[in-house]
Amino acid sequence: MGKQKQQIISRFFAPKPKPSSPPSSPPPSQSSLPNLSTPPPKISATVTFSPLKRLRTSQLLSPVNKPPKTPLLSSNSDLPESSRTKLSPHTQNPIPHLSNPTLHEKFLNKLLEPSHEDRRNVSTSNTIVSVNPKYTPLEQQVVELKAKYKDVLLMVEVGYKFRFFGQDAENAARVLGIFAHMDHNFLTASIPTFRLNFHVRRLVSAGYKVGVVKQTETATIKAHGSNKLGPFCRGLSALYTKATLEASEDVGEGDEGCGSCNSYLVCVVEKKIDVAKGSGSGNDVKIGIVAVEISTGDVIYGEFDDNLLRTGIEAKILSLSPAELLIAYAGPASNVRVERVSRDRYADGGALAEVLTSYDRMGDSHLNDNPQREYVELEEKTKRHLAIKAIMAMPDLAVQALALTIDHLKQFGFERILCLGASFRPFSNNVEMTLSANAIQQLEVLKNNSDGSESGSLLERMNHTLTISGSRLLRHWVSHPLRDRNMINARLDAISEILESMGSHNTCSDRGYERTKLHQLLTSVLTNLGRSPDIQRGITRIFHRTATALEFIAVIEAILLSGKQLRQLQVEEEDEGDRLQANSIHSPLLRKLILTASSSNIISRTSRLLAALNKEAAEQRDIPNLNKVKQAKEKLDLLIGLYRKQLRNQKLEFTTVSGTTHLIELPQDVKVPSNWVKVNSTKKAIRYHAPEVLTALDDLSLANEELLLVCRSTWQNFLNEFGGYYSELQVAVQALAALDCLHSLALLARNKDYIRPVFVDDSEPVQICVSSGRHPVMETMLQDSFVPNDTSLHADGEYCQIVTGPNMGGKSCYIRQVALLAIMAQVGSFVPASSAKLHVLDGIYTRMGASDSIQQGRSTFLEELGEASHILESCTGQSLVILDELGRGTSTHDGVAIAYATLQYLLEQKRCMVLFVTHYPEIVKMAKGLTGCMGSYHVSYLTSQKGEPNGDYEDVVYLYKLVPGVSERSFGFKVAQLAQLPLSCINRASVMAMRLEDVVRKKKILQESGRNDEAGDMEGYKEMFSNLNLAAYSQDIDPAKSFEYPATNEKDLWYGVRGSVYVVTLPAFQRCLEDRPDATEQRLRSGFPTGRGGEEMAILRHITTYRQHWRDLGRQPDWESDDS
Repeated sequence: MGKQKQQIISRFFAPKPKPSSPPSSPPPSQSSLPNLSTPPPKISATVTFSPLKRLRTSQLLSPVNKPPKTPLLSSNSDLPESSRTKLSPHTQNPIPHLSNPTLHEKFLNKLLEPSHEDRRNVSTSNTIVSVNPKYTPLEQQVVELKAKYKDVLLMVEVGYKFRFFGQDAENAARVLGIFAHMDHNFLTASIPTFRLNFHVRRLVSAGYKVGVVKQTETATIKAHGSNKLGPFCRGLSALYTKATLEASEDVGEGDEGCGSCNSYLVCVVEKKIDVAKGSGSGNDVKIGIVAVEISTGDVIYGEFDDNLLRTGIEAKILSLSPAELLIAYAGPASNVRVERVSRDRYADGGALAEVLTSYDRMGDSHLNDNPQREYVELEEKTKRHLAIKAIMAMPDLAVQALALTIDHLKQFGFERILCLGASFRPFSNNVEMTLSANAIQQLEVLKNNSDGSESGSLLERMNHTLTISGSRLLRHWVSHPLRDRNMINARLDAISEILESMGSHNTCSDRGYERTKLHQLLTSVLTNLGRSPDIQRGITRIFHRTATALEFIAVIEAILLSGKQLRQLQVEEEDEGDRLQANSIHSPLLRKLILTASSSNIISRTSRLLAALNKEAAEQRDIPNLNKVKQAKEKLDLLIGLYRKQLRNQKLEFTTVSGTTHLIELPQDVKVPSNWVKVNSTKKAIRYHAPEVLTALDDLSLANEELLLVCRSTWQNFLNEFGGYYSELQVAVQALAALDCLHSLALLARNKDYIRPVFVDDSEPVQICVSSGRHPVMETMLQDSFVPNDTSLHADGEYCQIVTGPNMGGKSCYIRQVALLAIMAQVGSFVPASSAKLHVLDGIYTRMGASDSIQQGRSTFLEELGEASHILESCTGQSLVILDELGRGTSTHDGVAIAYATLQYLLEQKRCMVLFVTHYPEIVKMAKGLTGCMGSYHVSYLTSQKGEPNGDYEDVVYLYKLVPGVSERSFGFKVAQLAQLPLSCINRASVMAMRLEDVVRKKKILQESGRNDEAGDMEGYKEMFSNLNLAAYSQDIDPAKSFEYPATNEKDLWYGVRGSVYVVTLPAFQRCLEDRPDATEQRLRSGFPTGRGGEEMAILRHITTYRQHWRDLGRQPDWESDDS
């Protein structure tokens, strides 16, 4: 074999035969070959790449011969041979030209280049010749399956492999990193059968809808059937997408932590609002939405109006984090699979009729499959009647979305969950706080903004759950805080009781012992559940009849064990039901959850389900033994007795070697009948199969496979009976998940300086009063170095804070801290503060950061104002609004005006809690008329002059403490230094900033000088006359050091005195300066002389006033110095 392989490989290094005439056209396009850029292709010496086979790939999986597409390299083929770019036939990537190729590169070029004989068979024209392939029986099956499932990536079982064909092979090779090659008419790739689950999850994660096609008959059944000579019968056995993966058959675990995330299928229906009938603009729409978590049975629905920016649907999508979208139209999506349906499907009344028909049909089929039909028929009809009644009350667009969802799930076989096992709840109601899409993202509630993971988010800080189902539920709690004060206090009471049970174990009182017992039992139950499979998705897979026997045992045992452990907190049953011990549990919520998870019905029903199975057989995945069915072995037992007599060996027994059973092992010298088949041998013995044994084994194999089919059918019927238990077990599992969430929040409350928030009555004014509040995420990173801050907002007093301060001084951290503390409190958690007194908020709205949407034609400023518009429309008097640097996306004057107008609208029209961060001090001055409801604050800091000789900017020490007042400086140079801008840029920017600040300061002094009386501050006069002096005697005036205003001509200057504006001609000012010694005062004492104009006398009067001011101080005016 080695020599033959060497000959095969060596032929690639043989001289290439010279063609009789050079080809007049380049080789045909390789566009139909797969793009296997990652990983590089494996090299096999026995594989050839015939151009004819490459041509056939252009008809990939097409049942009808279609004309091939235009080659992708047609434009390249028009170029001269010397200037064409050579492409690899595998990767379609250019092969670089090497002047001195290595031996390995020569081998690759020889291997991947088509032979001369193949090239001669290609047409000389640039048009690819149409090929009429003759399909093999397997390929014909694949073509038929692909025609039926056009949008599905098919994995076809062929023996011990699952194979991909055509375009599916190309896609699978790219995602899975496997090798694709030509085989007959199609490109193909394969994976071993035992790696099916692993590769299915990888393909689904890449966004494909994956279908698994399995052989519906075994080799033995096929050999005894009518299809002896035909191919194996195959059919689609499973279909997977992102939303249905967890509800389908067990395909292994994905990435770490993925089980804690939901996999919602979200269906969106949109309808334009008629402007003539409604009050909205022409771009407003009405949206209906249905979100289904198929693996847990959770269904959320709703209908709402949305604006041009679609901020409403964005908030819903962000809070759900769907795995799949079912919509009529979609734009680009990167990590969400999008399925499009017709806009007109199930429109108007057809949707309701379709839903009701589906409910009736599925309910009847469920009863027909149930052997206890008479027992459950009345109960099922009652449940179906209540479900239909609830659907009739749903909004119209939500019903349309539900109809589309049911139709979509039929191809997976999961539509039953919507009719029999789903828990419906409205998307938005009066018990949950509204978090805008910006709030969820910008406050980093669920994910951080750096890499999109949970690390550094509020959810990660609060998540100490021990079970996967608890982690999912806590995610929902954090993204949907409560707005019902009683429900919030119920959670806080439960957390306080669990927290108290975590205290000292050295208590001798009975009450202390019972409290300690509560913590111990909860920890034990949740730890055991954490080691078990995901019981919430497990019971749903059982309901979908996709669970294995081993998973069924594990899930039901976990529920039963948890119920028995929690039942230790209960007394014996009484007539009115289970009761907890009087001294054990005081929280009503905690008591209800424990009773639900450990009720006598749960324990009895799970025990009954487990008693129907053989646990040992289930753990061995042995379905026939599960039902205790005997195998037919009598014939083989009779045969071994006959062989003992025939061979005169009473110790003769059947043996098994390397998986081959019923072998007869005899010494080398023993003679056997000539019709015996030698299987294998050793030095001392030979192993045989007798013809009668082979016949009996064939019969036994056929009986076992037929029995296996019967057992699978029986197992499916058994799982179908589980539908009657699903609803009650689902409630118990949800109770266990809620206990895990409460236990997690109790562990959070044990942290240092966490306190229970106090919520005022709904009748009291809206307020947020927090003492020594801390950012829940930042304090874990900074530990003891975090600086706490107080917050005081009150509807009857100051309910707006305008926050200024230097860059990186902590402004954004502070406003995020206030919002996160409010969210934590309304989740029902303890908060990091010394005290917290709050009113329940109905929503939190934020506008922070900068972003744009180029694809939708929206600039950064349009996005900014669009978000602000949504806030102004949605917020109420019980909302918290956070605006961070609103108006910075446009010019200074426009930005200040828009920011002030927005702030005024919020304070006067909405009267909501507002945190307003700005770098515009002018806004504070403009908002002075709002004093009483608005307060000015800034983040404190210390400055010191840099010691460097060329340092024109200051060092800043941030104190991160919020204090009253306005910060006039932002210290952008400190940030520029941290960003490592070149030092020359920073120094130049510092000089320019000082000049601009000097200009603004002098303008401000000049404007205020007219408002000062003669006995007041004379600094304005000094600046005015200094600059007038410069204007009179200087030919080159530095604009950065003068107060020259626009004038009527070049000889005039504008200046302000006492709130008025005067025009001063330079000659008049020069004459006044010539008389400025004592003559000035004399003229003023004697009155205005007739020879002087009123303009000159006004100047002389101000000169005298200015001189008198400085004489009182014992100093000489600057302009009277010798060098003036």
